[in-house]
Amino acid sequence: MARYTGPVCKLCRREGKKLYLKGDRCTSGKCAIDRRSTAPGQHGATRKKTGEYGLQLREKQATRRYYGVLEKQFKNYYEEAARKEGMTGENLLVLLERRLDNTVYRMGMAESHKEARQLVLHAHFTLNGKKVNIPSLLVKPGDVIAVKESSRSGAKFKAIAESLETKTAPKWLDVDKSALSAKVTAFPAREDIDFDFNEQLIVELYSK
Repeated sequence: MARYTGPVCKLCRREGKKLYLKGDRCTSGKCAIDRRSTAPGQHGATRKKTGEYGLQLREKQATRRYYGVLEKQFKNYYEEAARKEGMTGENLLVLLERRLDNTVYRMGMAESHKEARQLVLHAHFTLNGKKVNIPSLLVKPGDVIAVKESSRSGAKFKAIAESLETKTAPKWLDVDKSALSAKVTAFPAREDIDFDFNEQLIVELYSK
């Protein structure tokens, strides 16, 4: 499956906001958008008036890039959200939050969505006791995500275990820091998502 392999800091600069694609670097003085907030490219510094469509497109792109999903995947999530009861925009964000790679990230097991996806792809986690390597799986209440037994002794997860003491998980996850596991206690709610999304702009874009 094709994925963007270029400098991810350019994506933040293009969207004009931090998408936290590089973990701790995004909160340090090395963050590219803090040092150079203009869009990338020869004409990035040129002021451009953004119309209604442009605002909607940028919000969709920022959301898609934040969660690390492709265009077709994102549209499929939107169509599924539109079929559900309730507000389509909120349904969309909840579906994205329920992805296994995002859940691993929310558990504090990775510094970014990209790292979480890689850890899942390399089969370092189990879902309800079974090895899993599909980042797009949607978790549900009652599911238990845990670091695979054979992976816990590695230097990577020893460092993760130490860092968990300073991290706070969302209330829909009951994290057992000593066992490197978490139980999904509820579906994510809109108020559990602390990133500044404007999902209504995405709904307006796809409703055209």
